Amino acid sequence: MKYDFKLIESKWQKKWEEDKIYKTSEDYNKPKYYCLEMFPYPSGNLHMGHVRNYSIGDVVARFKRMNGFNVLYPMGWDAFGLPAENAAIKHGIHPSKWTWSNIDNMRTQLKQLGLSYDWDREVATCHPNYYKWTQWFFLLLYKRGLAYRKKAFVNWCPSCSTVLANEQVVDGICDRCKTEVVKKELEQWFFKITDYADELLKDLEKLPGWPDKVKTMQQNWIGRSEGVEFSFTAEKTGDKISVFTTRPDTVYGVSYIVLAPEHPLVETLSSGTEYEASVKEFKKKMGKYNEIVRTSTETEKEGVFTGAYAINPMNGQRIPIWIANYVLLGYGTGAVMGVPAHDQRDFEFAKKYNLPIKVVISPQDKTLHPDEMNEAFVDDGILVNSDRFNGMSNIEAIKAIGQYMEDIGIGKFEVNFKLRDWLISRQRYWGAPIPIVYCDKCGVVPVPEEDLPVLLPEDIQFNGRSTSPLQECDKFLNTTCPKCHGPARRETDTMDTFVCSSWYFYRYTDARNEEVPFAREKVNYWMPVDQYIGGVEHAILHLMYSRFFNKVIRDAGLVAVDEPFENLLTQGMVLRDGAKMSKSIGNTVSPEEIIEKYGADTARLFILFAAPPERDLEWSDQGVEGCFRFLQRVFRLVEELSNKLSNAGNFGEYDKDVRRITHKTIKKVTEDVSERFNFNTAISAIMEMVNGLNAYKDTNISKTILKEALDNLLLLLAPFAPHITEELWHTLGHKESVHLMPWPKYDANAIVEDEIEIVIQINGKVRDKMKISVEASEDEMREAALKQEKLLPLLEGKEIIKVITVPKKLVNIVVK
Repeated sequence: MKYDFKLIESKWQKKWEEDKIYKTSEDYNKPKYYCLEMFPYPSGNLHMGHVRNYSIGDVVARFKRMNGFNVLYPMGWDAFGLPAENAAIKHGIHPSKWTWSNIDNMRTQLKQLGLSYDWDREVATCHPNYYKWTQWFFLLLYKRGLAYRKKAFVNWCPSCSTVLANEQVVDGICDRCKTEVVKKELEQWFFKITDYADELLKDLEKLPGWPDKVKTMQQNWIGRSEGVEFSFTAEKTGDKISVFTTRPDTVYGVSYIVLAPEHPLVETLSSGTEYEASVKEFKKKMGKYNEIVRTSTETEKEGVFTGAYAINPMNGQRIPIWIANYVLLGYGTGAVMGVPAHDQRDFEFAKKYNLPIKVVISPQDKTLHPDEMNEAFVDDGILVNSDRFNGMSNIEAIKAIGQYMEDIGIGKFEVNFKLRDWLISRQRYWGAPIPIVYCDKCGVVPVPEEDLPVLLPEDIQFNGRSTSPLQECDKFLNTTCPKCHGPARRETDTMDTFVCSSWYFYRYTDARNEEVPFAREKVNYWMPVDQYIGGVEHAILHLMYSRFFNKVIRDAGLVAVDEPFENLLTQGMVLRDGAKMSKSIGNTVSPEEIIEKYGADTARLFILFAAPPERDLEWSDQGVEGCFRFLQRVFRLVEELSNKLSNAGNFGEYDKDVRRITHKTIKKVTEDVSERFNFNTAISAIMEMVNGLNAYKDTNISKTILKEALDNLLLLLAPFAPHITEELWHTLGHKESVHLMPWPKYDANAIVEDEIEIVIQINGKVRDKMKISVEASEDEMREAALKQEKLLPLLEGKEIIKVITVPKKLVNIVVK
């Protein structure tokens, strides 16, 4: 028979779906295992990055099932977001229609890959039965004082008419529509993630199964620091300018302070000065750059003098007030003190703008002179020019000066975080509506739970104007106040899509529940996710927000775990010609084309074989072809040997050899998959097994050993290539699915070798090989080597000086 992958794959995909062999329910008699990949945005088509991500997860899920675990392995769609709205404007199609059409197509593609999802648990974040509970969680946070509204400066894209995250702004330009982004002050909704900053940082210690680089990224994003908060006094207005510093030991060396351009005092301080116009111009310029660009080490530090001065409370010194690009209103207090003698950034800024440099920490063996310094002195040292603290080590002074400030009432010790509260408002249509109404009489009023979901109206028009369609939809906008029943208007902002993806993994545990987002007994059976798989690009925002959500709903008594994801695998990218696959550079490979030409099993096998999961993978057309040929070889081998089964006897002279090959492979594959996720080396071992069985296919092998070898070959290959193994499993006469079989266990005794192959050298050069008993002594090794017929002509007429043996490795005959 020919390996007809099209017929085989469609046949078994249909059968698996009809029989629902991957349907999961709670089973307290089995250990549970929750395997999950980050769900995709339904853009319309899968790419090779998707194929890699989901193939990795599918191997893990199948392997765990076969090892006796009750496996939850679901799939869904992160379906809200701006791309659907842009498509609506561009193509004149409703975001809902565009999204659901894409979901239908991508679901078909996923099924063509033979992935073992429980499709009965499928979710889509844009479905009212899902976003009802997203709104319910908003209300939960609101009731717990974790959702609030305030004015804030945001990245605003005039073309997309929405707030953009920092990551969506590149060099001051919207990464989607390429419009120049501006800073805009808007009334916005926030989640108070900062309330959990300490726990989010501390609980990273509970995640040994996460990559260190991801934990480091989160630590840096949270950015915990201990220091002192105190205030300078603006000379002109008497306003207090609060700063936070981790280096109170340098406070006597402050020679200027810097405000964020957006700081509310900037306009007042510069008003009427000769610098007023340049300050306004600089503020306007800074509005074009996001926070990442402004604080980058690659960005040149720029600033403008406000024309105003402040008084240092520790020494009464009058110091200038500047604004600069590297200070952000949303970080710390929006003001920083400049100590150029002891901070390299401040030193460079002071040199650039000819600001004073005052040394307050000196090395023990040397006096520093500001005019001779080429860089800031940042090492530990002794305080100078610091009043009563002179002569004290700077390490001691950090605490002593901070305590002095606290004692005299001008400062206090504080813990500060770089982490800012999560801005969730988006001025767009295609998102979960925020369940809030505004009443002139009652103010801000949450929508009652029983009135959820607040539905997105379907009959809206996208006219390309710079406002959300919700603001022009009267039947949505105008409503009744839940408190006084008078006229009210709805909130027209929708939620950041990260809100939708911060709890979807709970919904999978009870996806069809209409009474609550999930039943506690079900979520507590399945959670945490045992293995989470996805790109490192989500290392900060998605993973941080999901951890935050978990802690909030844990504190509300809905879940029992502290962390949602026990283990995290960040898979590498798929490259072609050394670059990430991208439509813009024309180096993509379509999964559909590969499946059409070679089949899903080949696509999966190549993408799992070509590199370890965490490494980048270089696409190779020859590699794909090689995997296809291997599967053809498997197909032929099983057919040939299955025909031999009927004539095989009860004893074969090569039984030991074949059994050794079988059990060595079981051991290797089991260890590589279960302990390390080294799928590439596991597949390599299976390939070696096929080569080994091929070598013995024309020899005398007993029926028992042959059947054991064939069964185990298919069982080991099943997680990687599910269709061909299912077909061949049934060819061997089995009735149940290969994917419902237990994983094979190796026999340690079968692996022990009676004979080993060793190398024979003459004067260090390999001349022959020979088989010898594994127990052979060095004398027996020498004797056997000297009798090898191939060597006799080479030794003739030569004097044997000595024979060197390395047990179980080699014999070296030294001659002259």
